[in-house]
Amino acid sequence: MYQSIFAPGLFAGQVIVVTGGGSGIGRCTAHELARLGAHVVLVGRNTDKLQAVQDEITGDGAQASWHRCDIRREDGVVALVQAVVAAQGRIDGLVNNAGGQYMTPLEAISAKGWEAVLNTNLTGGFLMARECYRQAMAAHGGAIVNIVADIWGSMPGMGHSGAARAGMVSLTETAALEWARSGVRVNAVAPGYIASSGMDHYPPEAAAMLREMRKTVPLGRFGNEAEVSAAIVFLLSPAASFISGDTLRVDGARPQVRMGWPFALPDSEARQRPAIREFGGFHRAEVPRVFQDAPAAPGAASSHAAAAVGGKA
Repeated sequence: MYQSIFAPGLFAGQVIVVTGGGSGIGRCTAHELARLGAHVVLVGRNTDKLQAVQDEITGDGAQASWHRCDIRREDGVVALVQAVVAAQGRIDGLVNNAGGQYMTPLEAISAKGWEAVLNTNLTGGFLMARECYRQAMAAHGGAIVNIVADIWGSMPGMGHSGAARAGMVSLTETAALEWARSGVRVNAVAPGYIASSGMDHYPPEAAAMLREMRKTVPLGRFGNEAEVSAAIVFLLSPAASFISGDTLRVDGARPQVRMGWPFALPDSEARQRPAIREFGGFHRAEVPRVFQDAPAAPGAASSHAAAAVGGKA
């Protein structure tokens, strides 16, 4: 089962909604929350993926259900939250994880493409948070974690996503202020370069670039889904009871890298030290295809590394 570092039963009796729960970071987070006692409600558009993750979780002896929803549609989100409250009686937490983008320079982005990415990464997250607050959390409190991205220093090649994620950071801060009166905490997690199934959606010509990106990370490697999930779980937990309106970066200090500022990648000995060693507890983790066909490099994602952690982007 999932090897969470958090206490068993931490979320016993709670209902937590995870959007984008059919793959990647959402799937991993759903497994960890379920392992800690929550009833996890998986939300997404691909029913086959949602059913597969539900089967994984229930097969591990935990609780999960799923609802199909296009979070970009207001009427669909309203109906979704109504259905969850009717079925489960409450919503205690929301992980606003659903999102997506494609690689293209700004001059090539059409208005339709721009709107599609903003609707998925910003508007959909807003609608989910608003309805969970209106229909459940306003009455009894709760916690929301919005998943954003490493937007510090811009997102060249993904300007539409960068704009949407920056908007979600601002929305997080505003919601934290406005909804605090109801006992609702709102935070964000900003993953950096995470080796997860999302990388498999990028074009084949991006593979070489993806494999080299670890060299721009001071910790010298990609993160994994379990490391992002742990941050999400922390912010949902009582340990974060006085944290709201914040964005927790999970990026190996990558935004601190600046032109001309020297840094050295950790050597093999340093990578074995507790403070820098990779953490993982997701027993069903999978290595992205982009790394499966490439020779393993020090600190890079590999099948060996995945095996070492029991198995996010």
